[in-house]
Amino acid sequence: MKIAIIGVGLIGGSMALKLKKNGFTNFVYGVDLDENHLSEAKELGIIDEISSLENAVKNADLIIIAIPVDAAKKILPTVLDLINENQTVMDAGSTKLGIVNAVKNHPKRNRFVAFHPMWGTENSGPKSATSESFEGKAAVICDREYSAEDAISTVQKLGENLGMNLLYMNAEDHDIHTAYISHISHITSYALANTVLEKEREEDTIFQLASTGFSSTVRLAKSHPEMWVPIFKQNKENVLDVLNEHITQLRKFKSALEKENYEYLEELIRNANRIRGILK
Repeated sequence: MKIAIIGVGLIGGSMALKLKKNGFTNFVYGVDLDENHLSEAKELGIIDEISSLENAVKNADLIIIAIPVDAAKKILPTVLDLINENQTVMDAGSTKLGIVNAVKNHPKRNRFVAFHPMWGTENSGPKSATSESFEGKAAVICDREYSAEDAISTVQKLGENLGMNLLYMNAEDHDIHTAYISHISHITSYALANTVLEKEREEDTIFQLASTGFSSTVRLAKSHPEMWVPIFKQNKENVLDVLNEHITQLRKFKSALEKENYEYLEELIRNANRIRGILK
């Protein structure tokens, strides 16, 4: 099978490495606006040919769109315009409703599968790609009833070759859930990093005193705005909903400390400890 990767960065590059390693694909076309990314991906063996969008789509059996969600939303209709009825198109975006709505009336909508591999790091670019990235992680296929069965089957096989656990839900529910378990984590990390940078002007002190807990909490703050601003934009209402709840929870901790209500503070922490039973 020949595949085209539109966006040869962390996600697209990692997919290509694993799929080539497993023999799922024997040839990968690379498409990217960043010429340095394309050169690096070719040198690293992530892709076999640097290609134009038209050439890659024409010659690939499977087209994977792995670019920021606003760009994916714009390019998806064009990609569907270029394919035939034997090809499959999928994305790898962190939001889904805006993307599926962009092609809901497209005559070739059934050739598209909305896919979200639940993995990522704060790093970017093909040099950050690793072949074992997705092993054991969840992957969501959204609105499967709107995709052709053979297209779904192709993406299912891809997910299995990546070593992922497949889940199915509608796009609206997906965006709600990811706001709570992914998107708010990034906002919190960005906010904490900004708080520390504002209050602690001694950068050497931050470096010297940063513990494992602090480093892990602000790790996501290293993630690039080129990817995350579009995610927050596409999922604005859900992100605002969870952000309002998060602010409410912060106010509870603030109030407990201001009023020296340490029993309530303990109650808040014990309630939070219930997450242990969910995330083991």
